Amino acid sequence: MTKTIFITGGSRGIGAATARMAAMAGYDVAITYASNREAAQGVVRDIEVAGRRGVAIACDTVDADGIKRAFRDFDAAFPRLDAFFNNAGIMGKAGPFIDIATDQLLTVMAINTTGAFVAAQEAARRMAKSRGGPGGAIVNMSSMASKLGGAFEATDYAFSKGGIDTLTIGLAKELAPEGIRVNAVRPGLIYTDIHDSSGIVGRVEKYKDMVPMKRGGSADEVADVVLYLLSDKSSYVTGVLVDVAGGRGL
Repeated sequence: MTKTIFITGGSRGIGAATARMAAMAGYDVAITYASNREAAQGVVRDIEVAGRRGVAIACDTVDADGIKRAFRDFDAAFPRLDAFFNNAGIMGKAGPFIDIATDQLLTVMAINTTGAFVAAQEAARRMAKSRGGPGGAIVNMSSMASKLGGAFEATDYAFSKGGIDTLTIGLAKELAPEGIRVNAVRPGLIYTDIHDSSGIVGRVEKYKDMVPMKRGGSADEVADVVLYLLSDKSSYVTGVLVDVAGGRGL
């Protein structure tokens, strides 16, 4: 039976790269998108060109009920869930800690932490062997910000991703008897538009000399790690936070 993967936030950046790579690896792929339907449909076309089935599902991950509806839409399209990339997230407007607006903090936490928690619950309910599921693997999207702190720019974002690290460790322990492995990736300076959305245009170029490898990373380099952690090649790996950061943070 063809394996399926569900990727939240799959219309751009690392999510889109993972979706395309998963199709090349033989998965049927479902992705969610918040607003850019055209970009999501472009990813679906690439999945289909690779010979796999692709589905794009509208979902604003700030809304727990919306996440649950997205999983029901997944159920309507696919017979089972084998792999879940808990990827959707945002950065707020960059700024010093004392100037971060409470509304921004609440939105960042709602999407990056609460939304990811609810999405992981929905995935686990479908995978858990005690509920008739096949087992499977979950990869959570964390960030090197959780390790470095996000000082002067993104302490709210770093705070939210610290929660993802804790969630990953807890779920790895709790879900192992259900046949579910749970790991996380912590990207560093990666060339995606999430940096521009925070108001820091050219952020990777600005800071790349702080990276031991003296360069930013690509979305494909992160996607490679995500797919390894979701695959049977990592069958004895769980509860691991994998830094994909060129040595930054060592």
